[in-house]
Amino acid sequence: MRRTVFLGCGSYLPDKILTNDDLANDLNTSDEWISRRTGIRQRHIAAKGQLTSDLGVEASKVAMTNAGVTPDDIDLIVLATVTPDNTFPSTATHIQSKLGVKRGAAFDVQAACSGFIYALNSADNMIRLGQANKALLVGSETFSRIVDWEDRSTCVLFGDGAGAVVLGADDNNGSNGDRGVLSTHIHSDGDYYKLLWTNGGPSTNGQAGYIEMDGADVFKHAVLRMAETVQESLAENDLDASDIDWLVPHQANIRIMDSVAKKLSINKSKVIVTVDQHANTSAATIPMALADAQSRQRFSSGDLISLTAMGGGFTWGSALIRW
Repeated sequence: MRRTVFLGCGSYLPDKILTNDDLANDLNTSDEWISRRTGIRQRHIAAKGQLTSDLGVEASKVAMTNAGVTPDDIDLIVLATVTPDNTFPSTATHIQSKLGVKRGAAFDVQAACSGFIYALNSADNMIRLGQANKALLVGSETFSRIVDWEDRSTCVLFGDGAGAVVLGADDNNGSNGDRGVLSTHIHSDGDYYKLLWTNGGPSTNGQAGYIEMDGADVFKHAVLRMAETVQESLAENDLDASDIDWLVPHQANIRIMDSVAKKLSINKSKVIVTVDQHANTSAATIPMALADAQSRQRFSSGDLISLTAMGGGFTWGSALIRW
């Protein structure tokens, strides 16, 4: 069986840091209030003129270096984002050009905070089918551009950043002990469209709009769906939650992450947490967390890693990986 394997990870955060104390200067809030409810202590903000593609390129360069590949090796780029450089063409093609990649295809995937799982699903299927051999998978966001900085309920939650992974192919015997992506699972339910959305768009009012969210309902559904789809991936591969070495959830809110781990009976020590340092960067959080864990040498060969996320749409999904 041909499986997708992870060859290298990378991340990038803009230089500007906005702390909770900085926000407290302009909003009726405090570091204690934000950190206790979300686990977030700071977020990074893209500089004026710094684009989603710029962040994605920097993360991609690190991932490619760590994977030992050059632009000539890449034959697929999939970018997960809800903050593209332009309405069209795809920001993935912008990244393709800036990196000097000349082969294959490049396209965007839009599934909000589940975007990286959706992008991994697409790239994994293409690699399994032999339609690509070396894929660059990127999650990159400039969420600060679609946040209402006067809305305390949302602006404290988000930040800018990018993560990237290089994927390759490996032939093995098709068991759940094989290295690589064992399975991916994606879902959506459009009935919850307006519980987490932006109040604008090219077809609606010609503007990007700002984020609006029903926090309580999003929290409830996130815990349920993220845990549910992890269990789905385990059942698909004849494994149990006790087999998971590391849980890498979407980094939205520490209470959501803790609740998902509790629902799965996974010890908090097995949960990768980076939300305190960069807040919710939507489709970028999971690849950034993977890059952070790899740089700290937390993953060992053969570890079973579970990825899970939920985002606007609602969309949700999971992936089970043997490192």
